[in-house]
Amino acid sequence: MNNPPSQKIHFMCQRLIARFCLVALVAITCIAAKPIEATPIEHWQVVLVAGDTAQPVFDNAVKAMDMWLVEHGVPRSDIHRLAASAGSRDPAVEPATLDRVLDRIASLHGGPGEGCFVFITSHGAHGLGVYLSRRDQMLKPAALARALAAGCGAAPTIVVVSACYSGSFARGMAAPNRIILTAARADRPSFGCAADRTYTDYDACLLGALPHAETWRGVFDDTKGCVERRERQEEDLPSHPQASFGAAVRDLPLQF
Repeated sequence: MNNPPSQKIHFMCQRLIARFCLVALVAITCIAAKPIEATPIEHWQVVLVAGDTAQPVFDNAVKAMDMWLVEHGVPRSDIHRLAASAGSRDPAVEPATLDRVLDRIASLHGGPGEGCFVFITSHGAHGLGVYLSRRDQMLKPAALARALAAGCGAAPTIVVVSACYSGSFARGMAAPNRIILTAARADRPSFGCAADRTYTDYDACLLGALPHAETWRGVFDDTKGCVERRERQEEDLPSHPQASFGAAVRDLPLQF
């Protein structure tokens, strides 16, 4: 028995609506995942944090990162350094307390043409976050994510968390506009926190990768390979550095 004309028209309308919705969904997905690198980053805002003073490796890494950024064109006035060791001898370095770190990141302004770079190096505790020894505090992924959302918004954002058990930051702060690199998996320590070292293993490998990599994915791959080689030589438990690449910045070039 043939369907009445009204049923046929209704069926055809449903098919057209479904097809239109599918096309619209594909278009929206493509727009949402459009790489941010298509819009050049003209100005980087930087926050560098050395969270502990137990060993000199954290201050050393922040100083080296600061120097590398300045050499590659980032004005020193756009680089905010915070350290547990901050004192009156260097007024350009702020105390790395939890409130000061979060406020400094939240006060960044991620508008068009802006990019955010945050580098945090310290000790870490399993399930607790990154240690800030100035006031015996812990920086957790949720708090850092809120500060990034307030300060950087949808701007391309690079976050490096160099600490034991820091993989929770890669897992807990993922966003389309963020690249997050961590020194270890959430259940693994990282190595090199010793008084006779210049940098931790991860920071040394990261600083060594920056001059040669062309993209942030290349930075991660080179750093991870370097860490793995060091750990094999020292017979350490693999730390398994982690990364999260948002869809909009998955191929972001390394440029300052």
